[in-house]
Amino acid sequence: MVKLLLFAAIVVYAGGVWKFWRGFHRTNFSQGRIYLALLWPALLIANRSYRQNFQRALRG
Repeated sequence: MVKLLLFAAIVVYAGGVWKFWRGFHRTNFSQGRIYLALLWPALLIANRSYRQNFQRALRG
């Protein structure tokens, strides 16, 4: 069961990285694509502006 939850967490994380990476051009950001994509879970929780831009990146 733990392995399944770990696998699901990895899939969700990788999916978030992939979706943000592909939709980066829709955000207000101009730099830090790798940094912003890899740290998306922490930034999503901590930063309101990032949440708004993350939603923009996911649209499309």
